[in-house]
Amino acid sequence: MKTINDFNFENKKALIRVDFNVPLNENLEVTDGTRIRAAKDTITKILEDGGSCVLMSHLGRPNGIEEKLSLKHIVSKVSELIGVQVSFVHDCVGQQAEQAVAELENGKLLLLENLRFHQEEKSGDEEFAKALAKLGDIYVNDAFGTAHRAHASTAVVANYFTKNKCFGMLLASEINNINKVLTHGEQPVTAIIGGAKVSSKITIIESILNKIDHLIIGGGMAFTFIKAQGGQVGSSLVEEDKQALALSILELAKEKNVKIHLPIDAIVADQFSNEANTKIEDIFTISDGWMGLDVGPKTNTIFSDIILNSKTILWNGPVGVFEMESFAKGTISLGNSIAEATKKGAFSLVGGGDSVAAVKKFNLGDEVSYVSTGGGAMLEMLEGKTLPGIQAILE
Repeated sequence: MKTINDFNFENKKALIRVDFNVPLNENLEVTDGTRIRAAKDTITKILEDGGSCVLMSHLGRPNGIEEKLSLKHIVSKVSELIGVQVSFVHDCVGQQAEQAVAELENGKLLLLENLRFHQEEKSGDEEFAKALAKLGDIYVNDAFGTAHRAHASTAVVANYFTKNKCFGMLLASEINNINKVLTHGEQPVTAIIGGAKVSSKITIIESILNKIDHLIIGGGMAFTFIKAQGGQVGSSLVEEDKQALALSILELAKEKNVKIHLPIDAIVADQFSNEANTKIEDIFTISDGWMGLDVGPKTNTIFSDIILNSKTILWNGPVGVFEMESFAKGTISLGNSIAEATKKGAFSLVGGGDSVAAVKKFNLGDEVSYVSTGGGAMLEMLEGKTLPGIQAILE
C-alpha cells in the first residue's frame, strides 16, 4: 500500500483529493473543522518535503454552480486550521485552474473550486478526470468519506498517474484501523450495531459474523428482533417485513458461535418527545401505546460487562434516541464502557454518522482508539465491498 511516505515531494505538485465537505452556518462560516484538520498531516508532510499542494474537494450537493456552495467560503478556515495561507481559484479545470497551478510555488497551497459544480465529477467522466490530472505531478487520495464513490476525482483521475499515486495519511489510517477489526482483531471481538432499521444494517451484520465473537444489537432495530421472537413491543419501531430476516440472523449467528445480545429492558415513552412520560419495562412486554426509545438500566449493565471483557470493539449506531436528553443514558453508558475498555487496552473503532455524532456530543473522541471520518465508506468496507477510491490507488 503506497502512502505519501513512499514519495519525496520536493519540487513536486501534489494533486490531493481531500474531503472538505464541511457544515456551514447561515453566514456561510464553517461550524465544524474536523475534516479540514484531518488533512493537515498529509499537507504538512508534502510542504515540508519542499512541494506544493493543489487541493480538490466537493461541498454539498450543488445543482450546477451555486454561490453558497463555493469553496471560497472555507478558504480562511482552511488557512487557519492548516497554518498556511491558502490561495483559491474559481474553477477546478481549464485555463484558469491550469494557470493558477503553473504559478504555484513550493511550500504553497491552492484550493480549487467545488468539483461538483461540474456534473462530470459524479458521472466519472474520463475527459474531466484527464483535465484534473493536468494539475499535479503526484495524485494523493486522502478523502475516505468519498472513497466509496467512483467519481472522476476519487477513482478515474488515478488512471492518469500510473506510478505516481498514493494514499494520504488519513486514508491510510482509515484502512489500517478498519482492518484491525476486520482481519486481525484480538479476541474477543465485539460489534455493537445500533440505529433505527435492520434493513440498513443487514449486509454489515451478515459480513461481520465471520469475524466477531459478540454482537450487541440496540436502537430501534432491536424491536424487530424482539417481536420476531414473540415479544410485545407496544408502539415501538418495527419493520414488520424484516422479522423473518431477524430470525435468520439469530440462526446464522448460532451456527457461527457468535453470541447475540439484545436489550432485556427499555425506557419507554407515551410519545416521541423529550417531555414524554416515561417508565422502565421488560422489552418483551411493553405496554400498548408505549414505545421503547432507549435501553434500560439492566441492559446497560449487561452490555457494559460484555464490552469490558472485549479486546476489539466496533461501534456503529446508538442504542437510543440520544439526541433527546431523556433517552441518551443508554448511549452514554455504552460510550463510557467503550472508553473504559480502551483504557484497559482494548482497540475501539467508532464509525457511522450517528455514532460519531454521539461520540462528539458526549466528548468521548479522545477516549476511544479511532473515530472514522467516513460514514458510507466505512459501512461499505464493513460490508466487504471494494471501494473504488481505494482500488484505484492499488491498481
